Amino acid sequence: MLDIHPEVAAAATEITVEKTPGYFTSALAPERICAMNSSIKLLLILRDPAERVISDYTQVYFNRLENHKPVQAIENLLVRNGALNIRYKAIQRSLYDVHMRNWLRHFPLEQIHIVDGDALIHDPLPELQKVERFLNLTPRIVSSNFYFNQTKGFYCIRSDGRERCLHESKGRPHPAVNSTILQQLRSFLQEHNRTFFRLVKRTFDWQ
Repeated sequence: MLDIHPEVAAAATEITVEKTPGYFTSALAPERICAMNSSIKLLLILRDPAERVISDYTQVYFNRLENHKPVQAIENLLVRNGALNIRYKAIQRSLYDVHMRNWLRHFPLEQIHIVDGDALIHDPLPELQKVERFLNLTPRIVSSNFYFNQTKGFYCIRSDGRERCLHESKGRPHPAVNSTILQQLRSFLQEHNRTFFRLVKRTFDWQ
């Protein structure tokens, strides 16, 4: 991007941030980013991978509805021929250990900070304070910067007299999933989760 827009520059007191969720699951992104800046600090927000699968489905479901395209029940995507459909893209994107291995080939773990996405939803302040420390920023975020939006059902930001919430596409209600199929999904993900915990040397409260 900087090759296209060379006039874009950060002051000495600023940090440049670029946010693209698809980088984490990209096979090529780690090597390319390392070639661009091997000392870069990386932030990764992760939630319970089973919940991420359902969230992925929900996003696609509503996008298809808005574009008047046919939709399927999540169970029809999660199961093929009576077995869990591990080729389903939402599942593949939720195999955190597979993707993290690729990043750790190019970056030391010390340059990667993982934000607990589930904790961020329910209590954002501690998670964002950890981010401040990781980025060596002067602490500025305080509890008064957040308020719970009863309508949306999650926290929003209050800063400089302005209030900001995530886009309406965020926080959509998830569909109820057949309990047997959901358990199949969770069981399949368990070993991948354990491997991921070993890679990042910490655990998360995922079912």
